[in-house]
Amino acid sequence: MPIRLDVKRKFSSRSDRVKSVDLHPQESWVLVSLFSGAVHIWDFEKSTLVKQFEVATLPVRAARFVARKAWVVTGSDDMFINVFNYNTLDKVHSFESHTDYIRSLAVHPSQPYLLSSSDDMLIKLWDWEKKWQCTQVFEGHTHYVMQVVFNPKDNNIFASAALDCKIKVWQIGQPVPNFTLEGHDAGINCIDYFQGGEKPYLVSGADDRMVKIWDYQNKTCVQTLEGHAQNVSAVAFHPELPIIITGSEDGTVRVWHSSTYRLETTLNYGLDRVWCMAHCRGSNNFTIGYDEGSVVIKLGREEPAMSMDTSGKLIFARHSEIQQANLRNLGDVEVKDGERLTLACRDMGSCDIFPQNIQHNPNGRFVVMVGDGEYIISTSMALRNKAFGSGIQEFVWAADSSEYAVRDMSFSKIKIFKNFKEKKSFSPQYGAEGIYGGHLLGVRSTNSLAFYSWDSLELVRRIMIVPQKVYWSENGELLVICTDEAYFILRYDQSAVDTAEDIDEDGVESAFEVITEVEEVVKTGVWVGDCFIYTNSVNRLNYFVGGEVITISHLDRLMYLLGYLPKENRVYLGDKDVNVVSYALPLSVLEYQTAVMRKDFDTADKYLPQIPSDQRTRVAHFLEKQGFKKQALQVTTDPEHKFEIAIAIKDLKVAVQLARETESELRWKQLADLALTMSELGLAQQCLKEAKDYNGLLLLASSTGDRDAVRQLANDARDTGKNNVSFLGHFLLGDLDACIDLLVSTGRPAEAALFARTHKPSRMSSLVKIWKEELAKTNPKAAESLADPTDYPNLFPELEESLDLERQRDANAPAGVAAEPSALAAAGAEVAAASTPAAATTTTTAEDDVEDDDDFDLDADDLGDGDADGDMNFDDDDEDLGI
Repeated sequence: MPIRLDVKRKFSSRSDRVKSVDLHPQESWVLVSLFSGAVHIWDFEKSTLVKQFEVATLPVRAARFVARKAWVVTGSDDMFINVFNYNTLDKVHSFESHTDYIRSLAVHPSQPYLLSSSDDMLIKLWDWEKKWQCTQVFEGHTHYVMQVVFNPKDNNIFASAALDCKIKVWQIGQPVPNFTLEGHDAGINCIDYFQGGEKPYLVSGADDRMVKIWDYQNKTCVQTLEGHAQNVSAVAFHPELPIIITGSEDGTVRVWHSSTYRLETTLNYGLDRVWCMAHCRGSNNFTIGYDEGSVVIKLGREEPAMSMDTSGKLIFARHSEIQQANLRNLGDVEVKDGERLTLACRDMGSCDIFPQNIQHNPNGRFVVMVGDGEYIISTSMALRNKAFGSGIQEFVWAADSSEYAVRDMSFSKIKIFKNFKEKKSFSPQYGAEGIYGGHLLGVRSTNSLAFYSWDSLELVRRIMIVPQKVYWSENGELLVICTDEAYFILRYDQSAVDTAEDIDEDGVESAFEVITEVEEVVKTGVWVGDCFIYTNSVNRLNYFVGGEVITISHLDRLMYLLGYLPKENRVYLGDKDVNVVSYALPLSVLEYQTAVMRKDFDTADKYLPQIPSDQRTRVAHFLEKQGFKKQALQVTTDPEHKFEIAIAIKDLKVAVQLARETESELRWKQLADLALTMSELGLAQQCLKEAKDYNGLLLLASSTGDRDAVRQLANDARDTGKNNVSFLGHFLLGDLDACIDLLVSTGRPAEAALFARTHKPSRMSSLVKIWKEELAKTNPKAAESLADPTDYPNLFPELEESLDLERQRDANAPAGVAAEPSALAAAGAEVAAASTPAAATTTTTAEDDVEDDDDFDLDADDLGDGDADGDMNFDDDDEDLGI
């Protein structure tokens, strides 16, 4: 059967003739060197030009990334090798390297070496740590040396291809080639090493339009591939897939199977002649350079072929070689979250097909390997074949470990097998473009998902949705349907299906109940109880339970979920290179949350003591979201979270205890607000005192009419510098002398005089004197302009009436307010008795006319005192209260 090879064009750019291409090993960058002398770096994921170098006015025939140095190295027809830093675009080094055109460059994978080949028939080795010294010259070819490439299995070995129709294999440090391969009838343009498995193979392409596969150990040609109509200009063994890719001046790229050597497919992007190709180990991306531009394609899928059973046995494929590892046999090594696990791998042999997908059946006894349109079912322990099939598109297991289904090549027929024998087959009414295993057989059509019974193949329900993946829980009650935008949690009701009488063309309407929708794109997932663990498109490891999505970890790369081991309390993931990592996720947490979701609180209480203390707060958040706040209060170990819950459920006793433990002013304020809503005024007052919330205390005391509390607050506020609150407290009590004394003591005699003008005229004269004394220190002229009622009685009409009103008011004042004037008040009374009655203080001079009271200018800039805006806010840290 032909290999199932998905080919997706990811990037295409038109340009001058492309002479060389390369892929960056970490970034999504393609390096393109042009016949015009320019070098471009494109981001093929975003289709944007990232960097651009003008190297020469002549063709640049070779360019390579040196990622570990952040370099681009180029070789051009001016015989120079140029080195650029691709971050800064600076030229790091430049030197003349050959006496003719430079055809090829190869970077050593670990050493500071660069190989160059040229039309001068020489190969040179350069060491950049020795200031780009040429450390060795390799001579032996008798024509242009078109390409050099390092052996990936022995980096001290490299091969060269030349137009003398010979391939030579060299060793660094040796002056002569190890051996020479001959067989082409025309000049050889390109070569590449086989990178996977143990095959000691080379592939070459030549002007005789042939592609040859060589065994470099036996020094023989093992296969010749024919089909190109013009010179073969580029060849490559794909590093991840069992394919050989060849490009020709006939404009086509041909893909051949590396084991059977059959032609799998032919690609033609209409950009004229092919000149170069490049791949990157660990990636399925592949780039091609043409006469008229460049293309980046993705071949196959990057998801690794690996599967883990419920006991922790991992089976995976490296090309066609099958290996096994046990994740539970890691010894006494401490496993840390996110750290790569050191696996003891055991070879299980070679598979007859190239596995693109590996799946254990539910009980783990058997494993299926799917690829090349075929499948092989083997025992998972010894890899003994139990069943084989061909001509299929997909394979899925049922919840019953002995049952499975395949979708054949016709895209419309589905076959059901039981105990490795075909039981039934059917063609779904709406077509079959994909199938999904689990409790029911899912069949995807162009616009819907239909579920069928495995036993009867009767339609259970058809849902108008186009899924990407479907995951069933172990008990068959829950399932996740994943689309390319979100995932949906559904509950399946088997009893509703069994008792259904009214069944329409879309099945039983009550079979499924939608629980929730989450707008995340699921990459891989697995159910543990009623918890769905998954990785998403932004590389997060999450799990969903009870309407809440909880993030376990942020991943640094794309990872694929392998499964969960309850005894280890860890979830395991692998990347495309089969590097396995794990993260802690206690089973007790999942079991507790599952029991809560099922409202089985007795079982939940049994699991609660087993939950580690560092997981209690996470569980409490889950309980809180489910509405069980009282239980969350008992479970959480985070004092902040516990206080928030206590406030939410109005548990004053617990909240007060927690507030006392931390002595946080913010907590006391929150508790005061709660106490007020519950009419606990005594507690509210205590909380406001602990919070030092003088504004709140003033509001509470004034609202309840508590004069003693207001008086105490005014005194306390004055002592702590909360002058606004102190002033308001004295003012509310009618203690005007205390208000004036506070203004004077805080350095605001101007405000004190103005306040006395309205409320305490008997003290006006003494305050004006204080004001003048203070103002004279900064602005003597302004100080002289202030009029004292004693000196200018004509300017203060109706002062006597104001004093009479003041005396009447003081006579009616409550005991303890006006009866005990301060020393400043007594002094002010003596001055007032000797002064001319006045009702106002004004700013004027003896020579000026008397101005109207409404025209007084009390601006601080003119008087040299008070705030610039004239506000009466004399706290250093309180906001203005509008006095």
